[in-house]
Amino acid sequence: MELRKGPQQKEVLIIDASPLFREFLKEKLSLENVHVETAAGKRDAFTKLINILPDLVIIDVEESFADLMDFLQKKYNDPNAKRIPIIISGPELEKSKLAMLVQFGIVKYFHKPIKFDIFFEAIGKILRANFSLDSTPCVLEIHHSGNVIFIEIAQGLNREKIALLKYKITEMIDSNNMQNPKVVLMMTNLSLSFVDGINVELLLDTVTSNDKIQKRNVKVLSLDEFVKDLIDGHPEYAGIKVIKNLADALNTIVDNTNQNSSAADVIADTLLSSDDEDRTGSVEMRFLSDSGQTAESAKNEGVLLKIAIVDDDEVIRKLLEQTFSSIGAESIIFETGEKFLQAIETEDFDLAVVDIFMPGLSGFDVLTKLINRSKPIPSIVYSQATQKEYVINALSLGAKGYLVKPQKPEVIIHKALEVLHDKLQ
Repeated sequence: MELRKGPQQKEVLIIDASPLFREFLKEKLSLENVHVETAAGKRDAFTKLINILPDLVIIDVEESFADLMDFLQKKYNDPNAKRIPIIISGPELEKSKLAMLVQFGIVKYFHKPIKFDIFFEAIGKILRANFSLDSTPCVLEIHHSGNVIFIEIAQGLNREKIALLKYKITEMIDSNNMQNPKVVLMMTNLSLSFVDGINVELLLDTVTSNDKIQKRNVKVLSLDEFVKDLIDGHPEYAGIKVIKNLADALNTIVDNTNQNSSAADVIADTLLSSDDEDRTGSVEMRFLSDSGQTAESAKNEGVLLKIAIVDDDEVIRKLLEQTFSSIGAESIIFETGEKFLQAIETEDFDLAVVDIFMPGLSGFDVLTKLINRSKPIPSIVYSQATQKEYVINALSLGAKGYLVKPQKPEVIIHKALEVLHDKLQ
């Protein structure tokens, strides 16, 4: 039985959204006491529009811009529907097409993947409603290599991002046709207690909510005894294993039917190549608020990226400095790990590019210090070392990428922008 709109309830019409995006929006809006109607196809959508006259229309554009323009023209010509505000999500558009939308009073156009917090901020302003969002600092990233899904969580557990995770997992499994997906849930940066129990349970329930994910194929990489005790103490999580070493976790999930595969190969492939499709989808796992400022304020203040280069090779330091200056980033040079670690006591960095072999502290020593900080600094290893065990060790210690020297400047920039994706939107 379909729930009908209450007397004081706001109403939103969602048009042509993909099933995942539609269900995600319905779930969140319903929690905020907003009644949601959906329509597939612009003809059906226009009929619903003039029948219900919603407070807001959200349109998800996939392909046909011509169909969208036809719908907007019909709406514009109807005196009752003309002033209903519209938010559109879709692919990045050329300026000429965006200009065509202005005449129809489009309030916002979000190109995908959408940052969840600014999307709902826009909806809240139109509906004159204050949506409740969990503001807990949290870095949550998801990517895959083959049929292995890697989920990394740092800083804290944010319920909004955990809710998004369910849809991102399903998108990833469906778009890559994964038949027997395996999951590595990486939580080495988290120190939790019983007050976090309900959020840990939400996280585990979310990860295992997809029918294709079997609990025996879920490995949790965590050093926290509370996480292990919680999982061991709940019969519904039977089969999920907590492991303290990444290589051990990977050895248990690598597909044994491929005799050429190894845990080292899996993790090396994941770090040394990027899956661009993991950055796509309906919604973005990173929020604009993660950067602590709006995109407009960052632009107005002329904020630069601040990158630490930690390498004892003067030539490499100069090349990296020139490379990052090409994207307007400020590079701070450190010839030893000790000097860098002293600097981070008083300075903030957006990214650290670290060599492995240096006099005094090694790159691994530096990564060990970074992973234990309350405010993590994303890091990329840039080294001549090609051994697979070094790659595994680097990821275990929190590195976001591993580049083998030498690399072309565009390769280094691409990896840096990938890691700093949230600061550059």
